[in-house]
Order: sequence, then structure tokens, then C-alpha cells
Amino acid sequence: MESRQSITLLELTRRIGAAVSECGIHDVWVTAETSDLRQSGGHCYMELIQKHPDSGATLARIRAAIWASRYGSLDFEFRQATGSRLASGVRIMAKVAASYHPVYGLSLVINDIDPDYTMGDLLRRRREILQRLTAEGVVDMNRQLDWPVPVQRIAVVSAEGAAGYGDFMHQLYCNSRSLRFSTELFPAILQGEKAPASVIAALDRIAERVDDFDCVVIIRGGGASSDLASFDDYDLASNVAQFPLPVIVGVGHERDVTVLDYVARMRVKTPTAAAEWLVSQGMEQLQLLGQLGSELYRLVSGRISGDARQLAYIEGQLAPLARAAHERARQRLDSIAAQMPTLAANILDRSRQQLDSLGRMLDMLSPLSTLRRGYTITRSGDRTLTSVKQLASGQRLTTSFADGEAEYMIINLSVK
Repeated sequence: MESRQSITLLELTRRIGAAVSECGIHDVWVTAETSDLRQSGGHCYMELIQKHPDSGATLARIRAAIWASRYGSLDFEFRQATGSRLASGVRIMAKVAASYHPVYGLSLVINDIDPDYTMGDLLRRRREILQRLTAEGVVDMNRQLDWPVPVQRIAVVSAEGAAGYGDFMHQLYCNSRSLRFSTELFPAILQGEKAPASVIAALDRIAERVDDFDCVVIIRGGGASSDLASFDDYDLASNVAQFPLPVIVGVGHERDVTVLDYVARMRVKTPTAAAEWLVSQGMEQLQLLGQLGSELYRLVSGRISGDARQLAYIEGQLAPLARAAHERARQRLDSIAAQMPTLAANILDRSRQQLDSLGRMLDMLSPLSTLRRGYTITRSGDRTLTSVKQLASGQRLTTSFADGEAEYMIINLSVK
């Protein structure tokens, strides 16, 4: 069997380390995204990754570390410039040196970080989201909604038990004018990778009961600004921009800005400021009601005063008017009384003429008038005969003439 030469694994790793050292990978500026960042023993450990811009697939990954001797100052400088501490999910530009360890393998040592690159990346992402929402025609939809009057029924999206939520509720309900509000909490995660989906889910639950609320308040207290990176999310911003109720965003500190601040109906600096604004709106409405009440009182008082003067004038005119009316009525009665004899005579004369006319008509229509014209009436008992067929032999008849009656009996009846 042919003999083979071999080296130990340690020797191989030493050669790899030497090769890495000979490559001269020192003080190279690299752009990457931080992941799995953690601290231990004063050192900071993380992974640097690069993702595909479209699919999000990981294209490269390597371990990195900031030794304790540099971590304190780098973290302080980064926080001063960006307002946040180093955290996972942040794009950075770092000056690195390649290092190879026989046990831990290849890694990078970070000696410096350019915070301007991180700030520029955050602004770029925010700008891209806003440009996309603008192109879709939805960026101003929520900002153009009218505020209901008054704003009292509030859906709150916050982490249950969070200090910011407690501050909001205390400020809202302990207002100096004892204004009444109705609130309902829709719990959500407000930091980390799960925050956008959690807030969207809370908004969906509110949308199912949209008629129960006047507005939505999304609040989160202070903390590391890096925790707010989750609010620079397209899907979340799109949901807020198109939400059917006005949305108030009170996230972080006054210096903190997220894409939600550009699409929501109102941006306030803190949860407490959100409550203060709601209370101020209530007080404005209360003041307006007071002004309307005063104006109504003034108008009604003026109307009553005017009516009182008019009533007093009418009251003063009642006696003369009554006397004048009485005098006119008396004169009219006197005139009617003077005309009564003539009117009565005329009525009696017309009545007499009508009675004479009726008398003549009755006389013309009476049986006596008919008899005087030569006609007769023949009866059999109480029955008046109107046909020859009603006659019979032996029948006793009475015939009436104008000047008397004749009674007779039919002995021999002959009908022609």
C-alpha cells in the first residue's frame, strides 16, 4: 500500500490562519446587517449577514466581535449619533480585520463603525416606503380624515402593562375638568420583529368594530431607538395610512421619528402627549359649548325682552281697542234694529206670496177641482173603482159629483 503523508488538523488550521493573515485583510470597511447581537464579559458578539435585496435570502454570513476595549466607546458614539444602541437588524458600515482561530474558525473583529451610514440607511428605507405609498395613492388617506366631535371613544393599541400605557390612561382619566372618555385596549407587541404583524392584527380587530370608536391611539413608551426600527415597516405603514379611523401615533421620545409619523392623522411625541391632546380637544368642545350656551342665553333673553315690550304695548292697547270694538258692535246692532221692521215686512210679504201660490196649486190639484170640471168618482164601499172590470151585478155603488153624491145598485150589468 502506498504510504500517504498527512498533517494534523491543528496544523491545517494554523496554515489557514497564516493564509488569512498573509492576505492582509485589515482595516477593510464592510457594509452588512447585524444579527443575533449579544454581550458577554464586556465584549459584543454578533453575526454579520448580507441578504438578497428582493428575495431576502441570506447570501453571506460571518461571525464578528467587538472586544471590550473598543465596545464601550463605539457603542457610545453610535448612540450619540443615531439615538439608539447597537442591536440586531441594523445595517452598519464597519471597519474590520479578518481573524482565524483553530477552534472558533473564521471571524471578523470590528474596530470602528460609521454611524452616518446607519442613519442614511434608515432614512433611505423610510423614504422608499413613503415613495411606494405615495405611488399607490394612499399616503395621505388617514391624514385627510375628519375628527369626530367630540373624540371620546378611543381604541388603544399598546403593550398591556407597559409604562407608556399607564401614563396615557392616568393623564386621560385624571384630567382637571373630569372629562369622560371610553377606552378599550387592544394588546400588541411594540418592539422587535413581531411588532408590525402584532400591531396590524390589533388594527384588524378594531376595524371589525369600527363604529364603536372615534379614533385609534398607537402608543409606546421610551426606550432604545433601535427598538423603533420595527415601525419603519411598509405593511404596517400601509395599514395605518388606509385605516378608516383617525390614528394618533405616540411612540418613543420627541426626537424619535418613524414612517408611521408621516402617514398617521396625528403624531405626538409621547403617550402622555397623546392623552393631553385628547383632553385639550375635549376642553375646547366644552368651552365651545359654554360659548354657544352664552350666545343662546343672550339671544333668548333678547327675544323674551322684546316680546315683553310687545306684550306691554298690546296690553296698553287692549282697553281702547275693546271700547272701539264695542262701539262698532253697538252701531251695527242699532243699524240692524232700525232695519228690522222693513226686513220683517219683506219677509212676511214674500211668505204670504209663497203661501198664496201654494194654495192655488193645492186647489188645482184637489179632487173637488177635478169634480167641478165634470169628472166623477165611483166607489164600492171604501174602495175607489178605476176599471169597469171591478163592477158586478148586485153591487152597491156611490158616485161623487161636484155638488153631491148618488147611491145605487147595479141590477143588470152590461159591459161594452
